Amino acid sequence: MIVFSILGLALAFAAVGYLVYALVKPERF
Repeated sequence: MIVFSILGLALAFAAVGYLVYALVKPERF
């Protein structure tokens, strides 16, 4: 299903973005 694939891709992109943000701004944690 294309919709499910797009949703999974968006979720993976958000997860990677969150990890990068956590690494760039460690003072938030």
